[in-house]
Amino acid sequence: MPQRQRYLFVCTNRRSDDDAKGSCANKGSEKVRQALKEQLAARGLAKIQARACTSSCLDQCSSGICILVEPDHFFYGRVTLADVPAIVEAIASGQRVERLVLTPEDLARG
Repeated sequence: MPQRQRYLFVCTNRRSDDDAKGSCANKGSEKVRQALKEQLAARGLAKIQARACTSSCLDQCSSGICILVEPDHFFYGRVTLADVPAIVEAIASGQRVERLVLTPEDLARG
């Protein structure tokens, strides 16, 4: 199987409900990853363009559900299920969803 062009690492880390940091899993990241996986496959992008992978904590807890896009090396943050079609379209067109890209300031907050 050829190496994919991009890997989308979706944080699915789960902490206890009373943890002050919260966790991406408690915010719905598992459903986001599943939707990404399904929509990438439906568009024919899953075999070569991109793969949606699970990840443990990516240290961006303050930014809601986050996705690390490699090898482009940027983060999407505050991702919701409603954002999945835009992310898949960006993969298809070789672009980014700029409104979701975490800024250096976001990244510094962790």
